[in-house]
Parts: sequence; structure tokens; C-alpha cells
Amino acid sequence: MATKKSNPKQPNKKMWSGAFVGTLNPQADDFNSSLRFDKRMYQEDITGSIAHCEMLGKQKILPLADVKKITDELKNILSDIEKNKIKVQNGEDIHMFVEQVLTDRIGDVGKKLHTGRSRNDQVALDTRMYIKRAINEVRELLKNLINELVKIAKENLETIMPAFTHLQKAQPTTLAHYLMAYAEMFTRDLERFVENYKRTDYMPLGNGALCGTTYNIDREYTKKYLGFANLTPNSLDGVSDRDYLLEFLFNSSTTMMHLSRFNEEIIIFVSNDYRYAKLSDQFSTGSSIMPQKKNPDINELVRGKTGRVYGDLISLLTTMKGLPLAYNKDMQEDKECIFDCYDTIKICLEVFTLMLPTLVWDKERMLQSANGGHMAATDVADYLVGKNVPFRDAHEISGSLVRYCLENNKTLNELKLEEYKKFSKLFEKDVYKKIDLKTLVENRKVPGGPSKAAVKKEIADLLAKLKSVK
Repeated sequence: MATKKSNPKQPNKKMWSGAFVGTLNPQADDFNSSLRFDKRMYQEDITGSIAHCEMLGKQKILPLADVKKITDELKNILSDIEKNKIKVQNGEDIHMFVEQVLTDRIGDVGKKLHTGRSRNDQVALDTRMYIKRAINEVRELLKNLINELVKIAKENLETIMPAFTHLQKAQPTTLAHYLMAYAEMFTRDLERFVENYKRTDYMPLGNGALCGTTYNIDREYTKKYLGFANLTPNSLDGVSDRDYLLEFLFNSSTTMMHLSRFNEEIIIFVSNDYRYAKLSDQFSTGSSIMPQKKNPDINELVRGKTGRVYGDLISLLTTMKGLPLAYNKDMQEDKECIFDCYDTIKICLEVFTLMLPTLVWDKERMLQSANGGHMAATDVADYLVGKNVPFRDAHEISGSLVRYCLENNKTLNELKLEEYKKFSKLFEKDVYKKIDLKTLVENRKVPGGPSKAAVKKEIADLLAKLKSVK
């Protein structure tokens, strides 16, 4: 028998209208509706409804014949939506839309589906299922980004570049050490999403409107059917809190902050004055008036979209801050925040991970820049400390040497030994080895440092950690 196509118009009579006289004002009806945005949860809503109905049959709350009729048609509705045979429109929300289509197709039997549940626990279920899927996708995107960073780091264990504080050249490091700093940040982001998933993995169906139900339902059955690890232990909490969504928004905001910082530095590094890297034509744009321009628009957009995700977090925090238990209509406002955040972080991670390997790092330029930054000053002081000079005195001598270099347009490795001795008789020829950039980097063998051995160890440890993240 062919599946009946259905595209119901918004009925005048609401499914909740028994105690009401008259109809809802059309403008108020439209204002009240969330279908235009929560329709993207149709898959979660129908899957949850199938699980609920199967449980009702198992518990003999509904006849098995009715259960089969309902679940078979729900599967047809899911297929028809995915094949665009049904347009999801004209309804109060996705829950009512699906139920209306079901009832249009199979008659009064469809009205039995909502037995033993409320839209309150239904929407809590849908959002938990949706955000679990979103978390898994973001986790995979983060893993892809981390692996790309590790790959580039492995190729640049000896690529020397300046490290900065206050945007001033501070000490020499390697490109590998620099990239692994962000790999560590994104790994912590990944771990936060893993924890977020664990706290989201609680099945709320059965909480009812707020105080459960008198029907002999089997929540454990529904939990296992839908692949949840736990049951929400308190029905008031189960339908009325959205902390798992707030945690997703916060974790996304932190990840976007890390992405924004990274992109800010890339914007600086590809600028004319730095020229540490070159953008690929695939991930840059030109000017409509200035032919010479090669703009880092992709990087700037990632940086700009960070504020958008922050806004989603602040919006839901503000919505939730004064709500009494249990469900309140204000909580309908959680959906657009979540959907916007998810869409934004997803596209930013995707495009940035594609862009990253297309950057061409100018190794000679970075080495030249590192040589010109007096970055051996700390090591000059350490050299004197090794000859029993108190560190504060050594620091002052090294600072005086830097001032001398600036006044004479020289670098520390360009000074002659006689010039060094003007500041301390303890300087000998071995000072030149001490301030060689490669030596400076390789001598920093402490765990977490930029030496080749230290970074290789960091990479191995991080990859092992990555494998353990499920």
C-alpha cells in the first residue's frame, strides 16, 4: 500500500485545547511556534517516539497491533521527511507536527502515541539526543585538527622561529613547539566535550511534565533502546535544566577562543611586515580596488564568528538565570542558541583544518627574524650565572649589552669578544656557542620545552592521549 502523502495545515483546534474556548490569536500562534527552528530535530523526535511506543507495547499499556501501526507509520514519516516528500511547516513545534501527520494518516490510533509522556520530557529527550550527536561530530573535527597540527609539527622539529610575549620577541623556539601549544589547547577542548557527553547521556523520557507518570512505564527499556547510559534521577531536574546545553555552549566558546587566538597570529604572521607564512590562494581573497592585496578573510571570519558563539552562551545563561522549577516557555529559546553554535563551530573547525596544511611557512624568514631579536639575552645572563655571578647582576649586565646593541645597530652574536669584555671580564669565546640559536633551543630539554627531544616526547604523549579519548 502506497504511503499517504501528508502536508497538514495548522489545525484550528490545538491538541491541548480541551479547556479553552475560542482559538489562539494568529499572531500569538505564530509567535508561540518553534517549528521553524526545532524542525531540525525531526530525526530525534521520531526515533524517541518509536522507542516510547515500543515500550508502551512491551508494558501492555497499548495493544501490540496499535504499536505496530504507530511505529510503522512513524518510520514512513521519517523516510518521507528525509526524501522531502513532506514539508515540515505549519505547526506549533516538531512534536505536534509529527503527531498531527501521524493522526492524519492512521486516524485515532495515532492519538495514543503520547500516552505516558509530556512535551516537557519529549523535548528534553530530543535536545539530549541532538547534542550527543553534535558533541560526537565536534569531537571528530577536533581530532582531525589536532592530527593535522601534529603532522606539521613533526615536519618542523628544527624550524626555528621567535616566540613572543606582549608581541615582543622573547626567546627562540621551533615551529613544532609553537604548533604543539595549540594542539594541547585543542586536546583539552576535546576532553571537555568528552565530559560534556557523559553528563548529557541521561535519558529523561518518563519524567512526564514534571513529576513522572502513574503509568507502569519501563524507563530502563527506553534508555537501552535509545542508547543512553543513565536515567535522569529526578523528574523535576530532568525536564527543567539545560546545563548540558550550557556546557556545550561553554566548551564551544572555549574552542572558538583558541581558534580565534590561532587565527589572530596567522593574520599577523602573513602580514607584509612579518612574512613568516604565505596564504594559499584557496584560502584568501583579494580587494575590489587594490590589486596587490591578499587578504586573510577566512582567518578573520573565524576570529569574528567567535563573538557569535559567545553570544549564544550568554543568551542561554541569561534565559535560564531566573527560571523557577520546572519547565517554562522561556526554555524554548535554547534551540536557536544551540543550533547556531553547532553550525558555527562545525564550519569553523572544518574550514580551518582544510586551510592549515596549505600555509607555506618561510623558514629562512623566521630564522632571520629570530636572529635579529636579541633573544639570547636571557642565555647571556645564564652564562654569567654559570660563572658564579648572581642572577640579578647577570641580568643587568645582559640588559646593558642589549642597550649597547641597539645603540650600535648590532645583534648579540655580532659583537666581538672585546665588546663583551667591556661589560664583564668573565666572557670568553664559549659565549658564542651559548648564544647560537640552535644551541639555545636544544639546551631547553626540560619537559615541555622546545628542544627536538622534548617536542618529540610531547607529540608521542599527546598521540597516546588522543587514542585513549573515546
